Amino acid sequence: MSLPRMQPSDGIAWITGASTGIGEALALELARRGWSVAITARRLDLLEDVARRADGLPGRIVAHAGDVTDAAAMQAVVDGIESVHGPIALAVLNAGIAPESDGLLDMEAFERIIAVNLVGVARGVSAVRDRMGARGRGQIAVTASVAGYGGLPGASAYGVSKAAVIHLCETLKFDCDRAGITLQLVNPGWVDTPMTRPKTVPMPLIITPEAAARRIADGLASGGFEITFPRRLSWLLKAVNLLPYPAYFWLLRQASRRKGARTL
Repeated sequence: MSLPRMQPSDGIAWITGASTGIGEALALELARRGWSVAITARRLDLLEDVARRADGLPGRIVAHAGDVTDAAAMQAVVDGIESVHGPIALAVLNAGIAPESDGLLDMEAFERIIAVNLVGVARGVSAVRDRMGARGRGQIAVTASVAGYGGLPGASAYGVSKAAVIHLCETLKFDCDRAGITLQLVNPGWVDTPMTRPKTVPMPLIITPEAAARRIADGLASGGFEITFPRRLSWLLKAVNLLPYPAYFWLLRQASRRKGARTL
C-alpha cells in the first residue's frame, strides 16, 4: 500500500512540545523546508520566541498555546489551527517529560509522565485522526524513544510511557493505513536538550537537537514506519532485547554497575 508523504502545499504542520528541544529544532527545520508550522506547548512566550526565529525562512511558524493533558484544550487548538491556517497535513506529537524520580516507584512522577507522554499522545492522535480520515490523507508522527524497546535500570516511568507509545503506534498503524493516513514512530536516542542536560546517566552517542531535527525531517519526507537514530544505538538495543531474560538482566546489571546508571 502506497501511503502519502505530505508536502507543504498540502496544508500546515502541527508540532506539540515545540517550545524547546527536539520540537523547537524540528519546527525551525520544517520552516527551512518551506512548511507553515503551528507549534504548541503550555508557555506562549516561549512559542512566540521560536516563531520569531523563523523570520526570513522559506516557511513560517505560528504559536498556539495548549496543554496536551487537557482533551478540550487539544481539540480547541486543532480547531483554531484549521480554522485560521487550513488543514493540518502533518502532525508531529512530540510533547514529553522526564522528571527526576524518588525511590523505587515515585507515583507522582509516574502519573505525570504517563499523562503527558502517553495520554497526551493519544489525545493528539484523537484530535487529528478523524479530520485526516475524512480527507482521506494525512501524516502523523509520534515521538517515543529507544528507551521504550525494553526495561532499562532506573527508567521505570519514562520507559513504560515510551514502550506504551510504541505499542500504541504499532496498533494504530492498521487503522491509519486503511484511512489513508501515514503513521510514523520516531525513536531517538540521547539528544542534548533541556530535558536531558540535568541528568547524570551515561548518554552514549548523544547528538544535538538540530541534528535530530534533520533526521526526523528526512524521515518524514522519505516515509517508513520507524525513524530511529543513531542507528548504532537503536540496533544495539534492539539486539539486546532479543536475549533470553537471564542474559538480558545480567548484561544490563553489569552495564549499570560499570557506568553508575541512575534514575532517568
